[in-house]
Amino acid sequence: MRVLVLNGPNLGRLGKRQPEIYGHTTYAQLVALCVEWGRDLGLEVEVRQTNHEGELVDWLNVAADEHTPVVLNAAAFTHYSYAVYDACAQLEAPLVEVHLSDPFTRPEEWRHTSVVSPHAVRVIAGKGVDGYREALAAIAGS
Repeated sequence: MRVLVLNGPNLGRLGKRQPEIYGHTTYAQLVALCVEWGRDLGLEVEVRQTNHEGELVDWLNVAADEHTPVVLNAAAFTHYSYAVYDACAQLEAPLVEVHLSDPFTRPEEWRHTSVVSPHAVRVIAGKGVDGYREALAAIAGS
Protein backbone atom coordinates (compact mmCIF):
# COMPACT_ATOMS: atom_id res chain seq x y z
CA MET A 1 0.00 0.00 0.00
CA ARG A 2 1.27 3.48 -0.92
CA VAL A 3 1.22 6.14 1.83
CA LEU A 4 1.98 9.84 1.53
CA VAL A 5 3.71 11.50 4.48
CA LEU A 6 3.11 15.21 3.98
CA ASN A 7 4.86 17.92 5.96
CA GLY A 8 4.12 21.63 6.06
CA PRO A 9 6.14 24.80 6.58
CA ASN A 10 9.50 24.87 8.31
CA LEU A 11 9.69 21.10 8.78
CA GLY A 12 12.50 21.05 6.22
CA ARG A 13 14.57 22.74 8.93
CA LEU A 14 14.27 19.93 11.46
CA GLY A 15 17.38 19.55 13.57
CA LYS A 16 18.21 23.24 13.02
CA ARG A 17 15.00 25.00 14.07
CA GLN A 18 14.30 25.04 17.82
CA PRO A 19 15.73 21.58 18.57
CA GLU A 20 14.64 22.01 22.19
CA ILE A 21 11.05 21.77 20.90
CA TYR A 22 11.30 19.72 17.70
CA GLY A 23 14.33 17.53 18.41
CA HIS A 24 17.72 17.00 16.79
CA THR A 25 16.67 14.62 14.01
CA THR A 26 17.20 16.30 10.63
CA TYR A 27 14.56 16.29 7.93
CA ALA A 28 16.71 13.97 5.78
CA GLN A 29 16.92 11.55 8.71
CA LEU A 30 13.15 11.75 9.22
CA VAL A 31 12.56 10.91 5.55
CA ALA A 32 14.88 7.88 5.76
CA LEU A 33 13.23 6.70 8.97
CA CYS A 34 9.72 6.98 7.52
CA VAL A 35 10.71 5.02 4.42
CA GLU A 36 12.37 2.34 6.58
CA TRP A 37 9.47 2.11 9.05
CA GLY A 38 7.04 1.91 6.16
CA ARG A 39 9.01 -0.86 4.47
CA ASP A 40 8.99 -2.82 7.75
CA LEU A 41 5.18 -2.46 7.79
CA GLY A 42 4.77 -3.44 4.13
CA LEU A 43 4.07 0.15 3.05
CA GLU A 44 5.50 2.15 0.17
CA VAL A 45 6.12 5.53 1.79
CA GLU A 46 6.67 8.78 -0.07
CA VAL A 47 7.65 11.76 2.08
CA ARG A 48 7.18 15.37 0.96
CA GLN A 49 7.64 18.80 2.55
CA THR A 50 6.50 22.22 1.42
CA ASN A 51 6.39 25.74 2.74
CA HIS A 52 3.54 26.56 0.34
CA GLU A 53 -0.09 26.07 1.28
CA GLY A 54 -1.33 25.58 -2.28
CA GLU A 55 1.20 22.84 -2.94
CA LEU A 56 0.10 20.98 0.20
CA VAL A 57 -3.54 21.31 -0.91
CA ASP A 58 -2.62 19.98 -4.36
CA TRP A 59 -0.95 16.94 -2.80
CA LEU A 60 -3.99 16.28 -0.60
CA ASN A 61 -6.26 16.55 -3.64
CA VAL A 62 -4.16 13.95 -5.50
CA ALA A 63 -4.31 11.71 -2.43
CA ALA A 64 -8.10 12.07 -2.45
CA ASP A 65 -8.30 11.23 -6.16
CA GLU A 66 -6.04 8.20 -5.74
CA HIS A 67 -7.55 7.04 -2.40
CA THR A 68 -4.08 7.18 -0.87
CA PRO A 69 -3.70 7.14 2.93
CA VAL A 70 -1.97 10.21 4.37
CA VAL A 71 0.16 10.97 7.41
CA LEU A 72 -0.05 14.74 7.73
CA ASN A 73 1.96 17.23 9.76
CA ALA A 74 0.52 20.44 8.35
CA ALA A 75 2.64 22.45 10.82
CA ALA A 76 1.38 26.05 11.09
CA PHE A 77 -1.29 25.39 8.44
CA THR A 78 -2.89 23.08 11.02
CA HIS A 79 -4.17 26.03 12.97
CA TYR A 80 -5.79 28.25 10.36
CA SER A 81 -5.86 26.90 6.82
CA TYR A 82 -9.41 26.30 5.70
CA ALA A 83 -7.97 25.26 2.33
CA VAL A 84 -6.20 22.38 4.12
CA TYR A 85 -9.43 21.67 6.05
CA ASP A 86 -11.40 21.39 2.79
CA ALA A 87 -8.72 19.23 1.15
CA CYS A 88 -8.67 16.87 4.14
CA ALA A 89 -12.46 16.63 4.05
CA GLN A 90 -12.22 15.02 0.61
CA LEU A 91 -10.02 12.15 1.76
CA GLU A 92 -11.66 8.74 1.91
CA ALA A 93 -8.54 6.75 2.77
CA PRO A 94 -7.28 7.11 6.36
CA LEU A 95 -5.64 10.36 7.45
CA VAL A 96 -3.44 10.41 10.56
CA GLU A 97 -2.46 13.81 11.93
CA VAL A 98 0.98 13.95 13.52
CA HIS A 99 2.95 16.65 15.37
CA LEU A 100 6.47 16.43 16.78
CA SER A 101 5.58 18.58 19.77
CA ASP A 102 2.16 18.68 21.39
CA PRO A 103 0.60 21.87 20.06
CA PHE A 104 -2.42 21.42 22.32
CA THR A 105 -0.24 21.96 25.41
CA ARG A 106 2.01 24.70 24.02
CA PRO A 107 1.63 28.18 25.58
CA GLU A 108 0.45 29.87 22.37
CA GLU A 109 -3.35 29.70 22.37
CA TRP A 110 -3.54 29.71 18.57
CA ARG A 111 -1.76 26.33 18.50
CA HIS A 112 -4.64 24.69 20.40
CA THR A 113 -6.89 24.58 17.33
CA SER A 114 -6.55 22.06 14.51
CA VAL A 115 -8.44 22.19 11.22
CA VAL A 116 -7.02 18.74 10.41
CA SER A 117 -8.25 16.83 13.48
CA PRO A 118 -11.93 16.66 12.43
CA HIS A 119 -10.88 14.56 9.42
CA ALA A 120 -8.24 12.39 11.09
CA VAL A 121 -8.79 8.83 12.22
CA ARG A 122 -6.08 9.50 14.82
CA VAL A 123 -4.03 12.41 16.17
CA ILE A 124 -0.51 11.71 17.43
CA ALA A 125 1.22 14.61 19.14
CA GLY A 126 4.22 15.17 21.36
CA LYS A 127 6.12 11.96 20.55
CA GLY A 128 8.85 13.49 18.39
CA VAL A 129 9.83 11.56 15.29
CA ASP A 130 8.47 8.36 16.84
CA GLY A 131 5.03 9.84 16.26
CA TYR A 132 5.56 9.24 12.55
CA ARG A 133 6.30 5.55 13.20
CA GLU A 134 3.11 5.31 15.24
CA ALA A 135 1.15 7.07 12.48
CA LEU A 136 2.46 4.67 9.84
CA ALA A 137 1.56 1.71 12.07
CA ALA A 138 -1.94 3.11 12.44
CA ILE A 139 -2.26 3.34 8.63
CA ALA A 140 -0.91 -0.20 8.21
CA GLY A 141 -3.45 -1.49 10.73
CA SER A 142 -6.45 0.24 9.18
